[in-house]
Amino acid sequence: MWRSLWRSIDRFSLQHFKSVITELRQIKVVNEQNRDTVVDLLQTIVEIVTYGDRQDPLIFECFMEYQVLAEFVRVLKISTSSTIEAPLLQYLSIMIQNMDSEHAIYYCLSNDYVNNIVAHPYNFNAGDLALYYVSFLRAVSSKISRDTLCLLVKVHGDVVVSFPMYTEALKFAQHEEKMIQTAIRALTLNIYNICDDNVYQFITTPPASIYFSDLVSSLRKQCLQLDALVNSSEDKCTHQRNKDIFLKTDKIVDDLFYFKDMLSVGESRLSRVVTQNLLSLLILPLLLPLLKLGENKGSYNISAVTSLYIVSRLLQVVGGKHLINGVAGLLLYHYMALCQRDAIATNGDTAGSTGDASPLLHSLNDINIKVSGHEAEGEKEININYLLQHLNVQTSSNSHFDGSPRDDNVCIERFGIFAYLFSDNHSISLASLFLLLTLAENKDLEHFPASLLGISQSQGLMNNCESAFLKVDGSILVRLMPQILKTLLKVLACQPPVSPPMQWHTGWFLRKLLQCQGNKLTDDNIHLFNTSYEQSRECLQKELDGCWFDHIPDTIGNEWGSCKKALELQFHVKDPLFTLELEICQQAIDGNFNSCFAWERMVDAVKVFILHLQLKALIFMGCLLEKPSLESPSDSDLGKTYSRDISSASFGSEVSLGSGIPCRIAFSYAGVRDIYLLAVARGISGKLILAEKHPFRSQRGVVIAIAPLAGLSPRIDEDHPTWLHLRIREFEPNFVKAKGGQSKVSTPPADGRWTLGFHSAKACETARLLILEETCKQRSSVESMLAPLLREDYLVNVLDSQGD
Repeated sequence: MWRSLWRSIDRFSLQHFKSVITELRQIKVVNEQNRDTVVDLLQTIVEIVTYGDRQDPLIFECFMEYQVLAEFVRVLKISTSSTIEAPLLQYLSIMIQNMDSEHAIYYCLSNDYVNNIVAHPYNFNAGDLALYYVSFLRAVSSKISRDTLCLLVKVHGDVVVSFPMYTEALKFAQHEEKMIQTAIRALTLNIYNICDDNVYQFITTPPASIYFSDLVSSLRKQCLQLDALVNSSEDKCTHQRNKDIFLKTDKIVDDLFYFKDMLSVGESRLSRVVTQNLLSLLILPLLLPLLKLGENKGSYNISAVTSLYIVSRLLQVVGGKHLINGVAGLLLYHYMALCQRDAIATNGDTAGSTGDASPLLHSLNDINIKVSGHEAEGEKEININYLLQHLNVQTSSNSHFDGSPRDDNVCIERFGIFAYLFSDNHSISLASLFLLLTLAENKDLEHFPASLLGISQSQGLMNNCESAFLKVDGSILVRLMPQILKTLLKVLACQPPVSPPMQWHTGWFLRKLLQCQGNKLTDDNIHLFNTSYEQSRECLQKELDGCWFDHIPDTIGNEWGSCKKALELQFHVKDPLFTLELEICQQAIDGNFNSCFAWERMVDAVKVFILHLQLKALIFMGCLLEKPSLESPSDSDLGKTYSRDISSASFGSEVSLGSGIPCRIAFSYAGVRDIYLLAVARGISGKLILAEKHPFRSQRGVVIAIAPLAGLSPRIDEDHPTWLHLRIREFEPNFVKAKGGQSKVSTPPADGRWTLGFHSAKACETARLLILEETCKQRSSVESMLAPLLREDYLVNVLDSQGD
């Protein structure tokens, strides 16, 4: 033991360190024959230096005296094989990451050691060398400070002319390996957070600043790919398309958070170059179609719904005063111009007018918007000032209205984003409303556009909805609120009904806006809502005749909480991704009957009814409802057709054959069996039991098969009147929610089929009637349980119970 301990101490001794350095210096060329020896020497040096940095100052003094880092650089240069490069970079990364002494870090960064290692001509075409190289760069970036950054740049006078580590790192910014991309982004943020003025000047001017335009161009390319997925005409199942869209949007959001991190550094030059590139290359080209009447394609041929999603998500994640106000200024430009025109007509001049959009858009004056021209032209640039002049002409050409509120509203609805707000395409309508609310909610929005949207500068839209909209009577959203609410209610009342997800997101908007309106609706809008409510109740009642009626009470209990939570979701955490999901969820469901599809239809009907019941409570009571208590009928009301042991029977248990009907069934694995059919309903549960006669007890049987009573749909064969066909639900619901709150199964199981043979047609008909009778009893119990919830006076009863 003592010998082993002595060897360990000797390994980290100064004398051993010197001997290792001497041995490394004797290496004149690195090739395949001595590669392993050199790797061992490098590893030993790094281990000893790491130990010495914390335990023995003499070791690091020796490290500096012998200029060991220069030996690392020399090893790179004398190597005839690139196989030495990866371990050398790996050991250097480990050494630098484990250094705690500022003195040691300063030495490692000095004398151009790092720059020489960075600038070495590596061959990145094979192996994992790129990963080790980038890891080394990231390790160095994590140790630099404002005081040591100067050691890694080259200057001419006071101007930084070269920053090798930064420029070499950017070459890997678009690497296909996600780990490398992440490392480069961490490296750049490390640098941005400690840069001085001279380095910032280098980073934010060409050619280094091209990095930012490349980033935005890459993001723009991903947006185009996302739009292609959303609007794909291929016969691709919705489940797979949703999965592809989730993956693509995750990548886009990752990029957006990187831009947010850069703006969070708080350096004005960095913020300016990032913001200008986002505006000129992405945001403004996406907004152009929203400023034109009747067009739904962007300058990059991105559909309106995808453009609205991207701009909304960008404002949510990245934010920033310039971005928020630039977007608000362009989207509301028509309306601000109309306000300015009104001010001129009233006051005779623009003095004191708050309707001038020019100050709001001042930060955009020097921006050129890159848009797609014809194929032969490629990309072309449009100056923002030219665009604003075009908008002024367009606004002036629509001066035919007389200024009355009705004409004003009609004019507003024809312009820009408001034309999309009242679009017949529900996805676009909700997406445009979400974007408007995203602007209205943002604290960086200037006072004037904020007042147009109907909020005060000191209050967020969703923080105090009860008074926020109503404080600015002249705001555009207040003036349009009846039309907006009517548009949303029309979505709910559509015939045929729109998809349940569409209704739920519409309901979320209604709740938010109703809160802002004090839960008030016009008589026409109340009529629309009542129509929609009746439709939802009728759909749920139809499910009582479906094959899953026995699960409706449990589904209401399971879905109530999640539905209420979805309605109460705070605005700042709601992902506008739902707008893209809605765009692709309109595909027709397979018309062939399947219990799995029937299950999804029943769950959707329950969700839609809960939504309408909650909205009804909000409109007439001012609050949402807690989960109702659904009481099962008492045992005294159940009847005693069969004994209790039958209703609780399980596979292999004994049951009383009682009034069981003898029949036969053929199993693929057990041949033809003589059995008894028993059907029993107790409360909201019901079973069909097949039992084989007990070999020793004539009045008892052993259960060999059980099926749910609901959904059997007994049918006598037309050609064989003694055969009874039964459909068996094979799908077992487990109330597991998929992403987006949908209980969907990608590959549903096929329903089972049983065919029972009876000794006579009369016995077969008796069995069919027995099954229908017991099913009717079970359904009646479910109907009794749901009756209070489906009554017109349910809310009145809730209020009475609360009063008690």
